[in-house]
Amino acid sequence: MCSSDLLETTGLSPERDGIVEIGAVRIVDGQVDETQRYETLVRPTTAEGRPLLIPWRAEQVHGISNDMVRASPTIGEVLPEFLEFVNGWPVVAHNVGFDAGFMRANAARAGLHWNPQAEYCTVQLSRRAFPRERAHNLTVLAERLGLNFAPGGRHRSFGDVQVTAQAYLRLMDLLKQT
Repeated sequence: MCSSDLLETTGLSPERDGIVEIGAVRIVDGQVDETQRYETLVRPTTAEGRPLLIPWRAEQVHGISNDMVRASPTIGEVLPEFLEFVNGWPVVAHNVGFDAGFMRANAARAGLHWNPQAEYCTVQLSRRAFPRERAHNLTVLAERLGLNFAPGGRHRSFGDVQVTAQAYLRLMDLLKQT
């Protein structure tokens, strides 16, 4: 299984905003296999392929600056490689609809298809496992499950991926018990 929080972006709209980072790790036989990982910064572009600057507000969230992505490949350059990494495996993400929306929009623009075997959402799993709780964001879920982010890992794709993968495994165990 391929697990990820997939993306960091310049904003919230798959049509207007760009991807600035992609991260993923595989879950194999119920274990996170960090030797099978995908991680890259992405130089954001518009749908027409023009450079897209990272807004200050987005940079404050994920810490990725325009200088950091200046020499990075564009989404059109990394998408075929990332789709090969996913290669029909199920995908896990925290708020999978957000990430999948960006992947579908960018794949369509490149003449490719975002077609994982299945999409699993740790937000939805958290709501099922903890129905009386109001907050289900990744930070709160990690605390609830006793998971820690690597230093500097929150709101960076691979740091979020690691916690999302562990949260998925723990949530699936909790839900099996009920």
